[in-house]
Amino acid sequence: MVGKRIQLTSLVVDPDDDDQSIEYHYDAPGTVPGTLTIPKDAEPPVIDLIDYNEENAVRLPIDQPEKCQPYLDTESVSWVDVRGLGSEDILLRLGRVFSLHPLLLEDVVNVPQRPKMEEYDDQVVIITRMVVLKESGKGFYSEQVSLILGKHYVLSVQEESKHDCFGIVRDRIRSGKGSIRKRNADYLAYALLDAIVDGFFPILEVYGEEIEELEEEVVESPSRQTLEKIHHVKRELLTLRRSIWPLRDAINSLIRDSSNDLVSEEAKIYLRDCYDHTVQVLDMVETYRELAASLMDVYLSSVSNRMNEIMKVLTVISTIFIPLTFVAGVYGMNFNPEKSPLNMPELNWYWGYPVCWAVMLSIAIALVFYFKRKGWFEDFATTVKK
Repeated sequence: MVGKRIQLTSLVVDPDDDDQSIEYHYDAPGTVPGTLTIPKDAEPPVIDLIDYNEENAVRLPIDQPEKCQPYLDTESVSWVDVRGLGSEDILLRLGRVFSLHPLLLEDVVNVPQRPKMEEYDDQVVIITRMVVLKESGKGFYSEQVSLILGKHYVLSVQEESKHDCFGIVRDRIRSGKGSIRKRNADYLAYALLDAIVDGFFPILEVYGEEIEELEEEVVESPSRQTLEKIHHVKRELLTLRRSIWPLRDAINSLIRDSSNDLVSEEAKIYLRDCYDHTVQVLDMVETYRELAASLMDVYLSSVSNRMNEIMKVLTVISTIFIPLTFVAGVYGMNFNPEKSPLNMPELNWYWGYPVCWAVMLSIAIALVFYFKRKGWFEDFATTVKK
């Protein structure tokens, strides 16, 4: 029996692509633990290995997982980066090379999983979500990233190979800048995790600007499209919140509850800084979510106020024409004045028609003057301009 997927909620992250969503994986009842479910559209794995120490660094493309084995027991630090989950055979072989527990490999392959931290005898596993801003500047890519920390290595498994936020870490290793090549594998794991967390900030800056634009639009010219934009931003912020909230707890557990010697006290100091970044990201997400929610209230108030202004204009117009309609209706009745002197004698007046017009115009002018003194025509002019 194979695992199944269920889409619990659709959280669109691209305005032009409604097919992107976060799905939660679950296995059908009775599924054997450790069963791997490979998505049909998954990319074939691409494996890169970076082996470095304080003196030098080497980057090698790997076509067979077994070629990583000689680097795992050396004193140098080895970073094995796997991008793509499209081959069950390669993933199983990676599991054998790195001695991954079947349940660990299941969490890595059966995406998406809730961000979390788990400890094994000689490994620490961190599962998180990475977000990358799209080239257009609107929307973002979101994918699962798994980090497996060993004594002298870090294995990172990415859901896709098109994009990641690890370029700055690769540059630091290649150039030798900073202290990354002077430290152990736990510092490399911290650097990768910190790059993932810092990737949230550019995206939040974009949504901060978008919310400011929506605030102006909601107040000045709210429309149906404005409501759709607000709803879209709220869903995207919910996606970010679902990515960063459990990651904060995972990092906190790694700092406070970890009993594994793989994470040194020095590395935990740096992880505390990473934890602070997650808290900052989460605060920004929560603030923007509250602003987006308040925008919905402002939108409803603006639409209601605009409707009231329109109704005021229509009321003014109706109030002016109601008495005129009454006069016209009275003299539109078919009474014969020849049969009775009481049957509209004014119909036989020589000046009857001009007098009727004069009365109606006088009523209209008097009402216009009255409304003008009340200031209603200022609101009328404002509404007409809008």
